[in-house]
Parts: sequence; structure tokens; C-alpha cells
Amino acid sequence: MAGSRVGLVAVFGSTFFELCGIFMLSPLLLLMLKDAQVSTTVAGLFAATTWAGIFLITPFASQLIRHVGRRPSMWLACGAPLVSALGFMLTDVLWVWFALQLLAGVAGGLRWVLAEAFIAEFAPPRHLGRTIGIYATMVGLTFVIGPVLLAAVGTSNTQAALWCVLALVSVGLAWTALIPKLPPDHDSHSASVGLRGLRRAVLARPVIMLAGFIGGFFELGLGATLPLYGLALGLGAGAATLLVSVSGAGGTLMALPSGMLADRFTNPASGRRTLMTVFAGVILLSTLPGPWVAGTPWLIWPVVALWGAAGGALYTLAMVDIGAREKGLTLVNSTAVLVLTYTFGGLVASAGSGALIEWSVGLVFPLLLIFLAAVGFAALLMRSR
Repeated sequence: MAGSRVGLVAVFGSTFFELCGIFMLSPLLLLMLKDAQVSTTVAGLFAATTWAGIFLITPFASQLIRHVGRRPSMWLACGAPLVSALGFMLTDVLWVWFALQLLAGVAGGLRWVLAEAFIAEFAPPRHLGRTIGIYATMVGLTFVIGPVLLAAVGTSNTQAALWCVLALVSVGLAWTALIPKLPPDHDSHSASVGLRGLRRAVLARPVIMLAGFIGGFFELGLGATLPLYGLALGLGAGAATLLVSVSGAGGTLMALPSGMLADRFTNPASGRRTLMTVFAGVILLSTLPGPWVAGTPWLIWPVVALWGAAGGALYTLAMVDIGAREKGLTLVNSTAVLVLTYTFGGLVASAGSGALIEWSVGLVFPLLLIFLAAVGFAALLMRSR
């Protein structure tokens, strides 16, 4: 099914509408919780439930897909958020909301793995990097479109906003019907799945998983804590929040160029490794001004843009490498490991950054970033050789 235009259009359309609805729903739910006088701690735990769901399903995604099939699994992953959104409309019981959010997180993790595996499967082999780059750019845009739609509908009109979310998610589910029927996976009986499959994928592709971890740390994890970093540097609340947009814009804008570059090498595998090393080097260089940022706050803007751009490029290149090398259930399994390492990098960064920023924003925090970036760059450099 390589080069299936119908398959690509179906996955692109489904992902676009589904994620627009989800990124409209996420801030809406947090605002509804705060209006209900729920504490900030509980609201934060509620937001973290999504990531818990992703971590619960990702190690076992390939095992589920082997038993259920890829198309039915995609329908399941797209239908579960619709159930969750309906539940949020029908009840205000807090523990039920947590359960619904966990369900949405599990579905989101399964969809994440499936959609990226489908894109790699359907993309024309000669334009794999470009196709994945376009897909990553589209995903980045949904982070912006969802909240903008919420602002347009109005955060105070919660019922209208929830109906809009339901409509978007329903359209996304409908688009999955266009996904063409796939032939049986050639490795359906031989591929390792579950935890054993994860272990084999990590051992087989350590460079790719390391690139995913570094990308997740600097793009996803640090991106989530940038408002805290900005406030600690003395920026106003609006400017500190804007740092998140700068990081996100960097990752979105670099996805397509990095994917297109990956297609242009005469030796694609070697070229991808070289590009990963280059972008890891960009991250290292962008961390070096860190100890001086506290005294020169304007430096944070180009630094953050480079973190997002290089981190997003590393994830895109890792995705291209997996798609170029593997097919079938092995592709699904390796994609699941990439998602897991990327989100793990994000969790490590977001969990530890807050305390380090509070403790020593001008020295310990930037030095730790320099150390981690240097270790990642050195590891990728050695493996690429």
C-alpha cells in the first residue's frame, strides 16, 4: 500500500479534525474545573491523566493491534474520545471525569502510534521525509487551531464549545472510514510485541530512541515549563506564556524542511544519522548561553526557538528512519517505542525543571541542560560514525 493517496488523505483528515477537537477540549475542561472551584493541584493531576493513559497503552499497542487489526484499532482510537466528550457533557462527577480523561489518553496514545505508522506505510518511498514533515507540520497547527476555536466560540459558553468538540471528533471518526483495507502484515506471527517487542526495538534502534528522548526533553518537556522559566527570568506573564508559542512554532516550522532534507541524500540512512547529529549539535549550542540568560533575558527568545526547532526535527527524522526501515507490526512496535521515549523525555524534563528553576535558574538549571545536551550529542556522534 506504499504511495496510497487515499490512505494518506484519510489519515491526514482524520488526524486534523480529531486533534482540533481534542486541543479545543483540553483547555476547556481545565477552565470548567477552575470554575467549579477545583484546586490547582487536582486540575494539574487531571491534565496529567492524559499522559498516564498514553503510557498505559503505548507498550501494548502492537499487541492490541495484532489481535484487533489496524483499521478496527483506528476506529476504536477515534471513537473513544467521542464517548469521553459525551461523558463530560452528561456528568460533573469528578472521579468520572478522571476516568473519561484516562480513556481519552489511552485512545490518544493508540491513535498516535497508529497514525504515524499509517503515514509511513502509505507515503511514497521517495518522498517519505516530505510526507512525514507535512504531517508533523499539520499536527503542530492543530495545537494552535484548537484553542483559537475555543476562543471564537467563547470559554463561558461551555455547552456550545462541547458541541463543537463533538462535531470535530465525529468528523475525524468519519474520515477513518476512508482508510483502505490493508493486506495482512507479513510479520503478524513473527514480530515481537508487548514488552518484549519494546525491548527488541530499543536494542535494534538505540540511536533513534535516543533522538526521540532528546527531542521530547527539549521540545515537549521544556516547552511545558517555559512559562515558569520566563517568570523566573523576570518576564511578564504574557511574555512568559508566549515562550511556549515560540518553541511550538520552531518545531512546526522545522518539521517539513528536515523531512525534505532526509529525502535528498544518496545514502538515506547515513544522511538521517548525520542530520540527527547536526540537530543534536544545534541543541547543544543553544544551551551554551544558558548561564548568561538570567542577566540578558532577551537571549531566551532565540534559545527557545532553537530548542523547539531542533527537538521537533529530531523526532521527525526518527519517524522517517523507522518508516524507511520497517513495515507491518514491526513498524507499529518501533513507532510505539519512539512515542514512549519522546513522551518519557518530556516527562523527565517537565518533572524536574520546575524544582531546578526555583532552586537555581541562573546556574544549576542551565548547566544541567548543557550536560544533557552534550551527552546526547556525543552519543549520537559516536553512533553515527
